[in-house]
Amino acid sequence: MYTEEKKKNTNYGSIFVYCFFCFVLVVEVARFAKPYYNNLENLMETEAVVEEEEFLDVENSGIVPCTFIGSSSVPARNHKKLSTTVREETRKRPPLSFCVKFESFATLSRLVKDNGDKYESRPFSAGGYNWTFLVYPNVNKPVGSGGYVSLYVKIDNSSFITNQNEVYAWIKFLVYKSTIDTYHELQATEAQRFHLFKQEYGQLNFLEIAYFQNPAHGFIFNGGQSVFGVDIVVSKPSDTWEDFSYDENIRDPLLDWRITKFSTIARSNSYTSDSFSSGGRNWVLKVYPNGAGSAAGNSLSLYLLSASNEKGYVKAKLRVINKNRSNNVEKLVEGWPDAKENGWGVEKLIPLSDIKDASKGFLVDDTIRFEVEIVAFSKTNSLSA
Repeated sequence: MYTEEKKKNTNYGSIFVYCFFCFVLVVEVARFAKPYYNNLENLMETEAVVEEEEFLDVENSGIVPCTFIGSSSVPARNHKKLSTTVREETRKRPPLSFCVKFESFATLSRLVKDNGDKYESRPFSAGGYNWTFLVYPNVNKPVGSGGYVSLYVKIDNSSFITNQNEVYAWIKFLVYKSTIDTYHELQATEAQRFHLFKQEYGQLNFLEIAYFQNPAHGFIFNGGQSVFGVDIVVSKPSDTWEDFSYDENIRDPLLDWRITKFSTIARSNSYTSDSFSSGGRNWVLKVYPNGAGSAAGNSLSLYLLSASNEKGYVKAKLRVINKNRSNNVEKLVEGWPDAKENGWGVEKLIPLSDIKDASKGFLVDDTIRFEVEIVAFSKTNSLSA
């Protein structure tokens, strides 16, 4: 009896252990699988968003989904086919540089088969150059266009025979959509470079040919008419340049300025020197005998100014000369002109008490002496091409 009960207890224990391990296994599998389930869920959500965006794209284009069937039906325009260098937009304003209306797109497609499958317009002028507009209305013409209409512009090569310079131009291609009375456009996001060996630029995949096979799409109207155009804005290089340099080899860098009867000058707010030349530029000095700004009433202020009001970077040493030159006061100024004086200077060059103290040797026979050494300054010269 004891043996049987022991067996039963042992069996129940085994079952309990087995169930426990099964539970642990299920929990671990669930934990391991959760990231994959989340990824799958995210993927399903992404696909739903993509389908919704494609539906909206069709709706916004003026084409009612699932309305047109057969060879003339086209899918929603896939913007992912567009290069990052091309932007797709719509606008009300008609083409700026050139416009062509075809009385019948279908007839055009048939007639150009004997002309290299392209229509080339008469020459027109834009940005000072002559151009022609090219329309390729047939499948895979040019090669690689597939089922798209291709639009190109070509610059007259005579522009480069007389002038070897390159031409940069912003190009927009347009087609009229009658159902919403707007122009559909593709625009290059960068200016295109034209030269003697590259005279054409265009959009190989401008718009699906199928859009021109049913009036309901709006790109053919009034019995088959279609309108194409182009904006050409030539980017002309600047013919005015600035040459910025920094000159550290200054001719005649020193100026010695003596103010006699300083006690009389000290009664005025400021006093300006005559013009002097240094480094091929004219300058003046402006002194505030009783200080300016935070120095008012306690220190002398001195500024170096451009006589012609030029702005730039200046490095200079401003000095108050002692009678025996052994105890000169010197301050270095360096930088762009300050807003207050439009010049370079020091508010607190020397205390007024030191000037008035005869033992200091800065004021001798009522004369004070300044010296300016221009170490370097920037120069900006205008150049014309």
